[in-house]
Amino acid sequence: MSERAASRTPARLLVLASASPARLGLLRQAGLDPKVRVSGVDEDALTAATPGELALVLAEAKARTVAALCTDGELVIGCDSVLELDGQALGKPASPEEATARWHAMRGRAGVLQTGHCVIDTASGREASATASTVVRFGTPSDAEIEAYVASGEPLHVAGAFTLDGRSAPFVDGIDGDPGNVIGLSLPLLRTLLADLGTSITDLWT
Repeated sequence: MSERAASRTPARLLVLASASPARLGLLRQAGLDPKVRVSGVDEDALTAATPGELALVLAEAKARTVAALCTDGELVIGCDSVLELDGQALGKPASPEEATARWHAMRGRAGVLQTGHCVIDTASGREASATASTVVRFGTPSDAEIEAYVASGEPLHVAGAFTLDGRSAPFVDGIDGDPGNVIGLSLPLLRTLLADLGTSITDLWT
């Protein structure tokens, strides 16, 4: 890497309105280095007609809450993910028992991981938002494998009680769509939303 590239300063400050280490990791792998500001939005207080719309409503609420606190013209990214199964929106399970029941319901079936994305340009007040959808085809882990996975604690911290970049990866047979979206953020969609606001993602590289 050249000295010039190593010392590059982005044209705009970027803020991630999420505590998700997976989302932060995806952005950093793509050459971005956002600040993290957690919104504190009460997710249980928000509703929508469909899982996809709920993911978007949550993402917009997080982005708008954090954008209201910004004073330096930052670009704010808000995201939220839910798994759509049987028409229901499944977020993080509330207990090990719920996580176990989820996996018994999901195995051998397919669901749709819906991730809402909202980008706000606090300098102009403009925002762009959309939901990315990825089909997830679950494998058939045994009861013992599900028990071991739940005991690891991982499914209690991720939407849908699974993730592609962790211990549950062997239990996912495949996906149809963007893998990053399943992990927590669709980089191709983020690029499009930034472009809608007049910003090239390459201008945000560090």
